[in-house]
Amino acid sequence: MSGVAGRPADRPADRPGHSVLVVPVPELDPFVQARTAHYDASFLSADPAFAHAHVTLLGHWLSDPAVADLDTVAQVLARFEPFETALGEVSAFPDGLVHLRPEPDAPFRALTQALVARFPQCPPYAGRFPDPVPHLTLDQTSEAVTVDSVAAELRGILPVRLRVDRVDLQWWANHDCHVRHTWKLGVSEVVR
Repeated sequence: MSGVAGRPADRPADRPGHSVLVVPVPELDPFVQARTAHYDASFLSADPAFAHAHVTLLGHWLSDPAVADLDTVAQVLARFEPFETALGEVSAFPDGLVHLRPEPDAPFRALTQALVARFPQCPPYAGRFPDPVPHLTLDQTSEAVTVDSVAAELRGILPVRLRVDRVDLQWWANHDCHVRHTWKLGVSEVVR
């Protein structure tokens, strides 16, 4: 299957929103929620399970996954044991996206590669980046926002140490951001 750039082949052109497979980072959610509210409050979620702060593994993913697709994700994630990571250094990509990179990032890369191998029709970021860098988006540089200003706002919070033990399937749409499913690493069933 192939789709329009930025849209998996199964998503109708007139259906707003998209799904992503993510690792939630709840410790940074208050900061990311505040930045989300600043830019577009329609993407704030009322779902208490939804983590605005996350590291994307695969997005956009299938809009309407079948039970077999959900089971496939469970099978992939069952092969991975929970792991520890840390997010501490604020930096920016050349396009100005301010972010944190997890260290180590190899487990995130391995998860993404394993998911892409099973869902090749859904390359990360619609295939725009041949080697996507695992990261947690914080903000975008502007006259008022710099790497240093974001780092200053997060002083006392960073570094965040995280035990990665779950992956969420999130739906992102204006006024409709929510968690659709949750899987535990090392377990072969859907939790939610």
